[in-house]
Amino acid sequence: METSNEALAKAASDGDRAAFSQLLCSNYDRLFGLAFRLTGSRAEAEDLTQDVCLALPDKLKGFEGTARFTTWLYRVVVNAAHDRRRRQATYARAASNWGEVEVARFAENADQKEATDWLNTAMSRLNPDLRDTLALIIDDELTHAEAGEVLGISEGTVSWRLSKARKTLRALHETEQQI
Repeated sequence: METSNEALAKAASDGDRAAFSQLLCSNYDRLFGLAFRLTGSRAEAEDLTQDVCLALPDKLKGFEGTARFTTWLYRVVVNAAHDRRRRQATYARAASNWGEVEVARFAENADQKEATDWLNTAMSRLNPDLRDTLALIIDDELTHAEAGEVLGISEGTVSWRLSKARKTLRALHETEQQI
């Protein structure tokens, strides 16, 4: 008999290790998929997923069950991705002051990232708000209302962001076709 994510989350927040394990097993691929779409890099997605998994036992204590578990989990992943971007930006600013050696090392690391398919590459060119919105809608098939709930914005703003993202991606594709 299969138990709902919400029931598993409640049990896990009360310290049930088996429930936590089952919850994590049933949602890991979904969690990693979103992390990959948010970061565009397998290595970054693995790190982000690991960070979320490590923080999840404490985060579950804040799960109130007012939203679907997956919607709540997406919000946790999106917040973790935002935090990671802020840390990376802070590191990049600090590294720029450490001289040419550090800047060269940072550039070399950036060059070594795994190549991704066209959509992930194109998505990485989008504004983070547009990328986050598009990532939630593409494979996870969230409704605009659900994506709005995850991102903390209105359904109309989700629709606007998707329209803007599609126009931007279409323009990028047309530019590449002309080359």
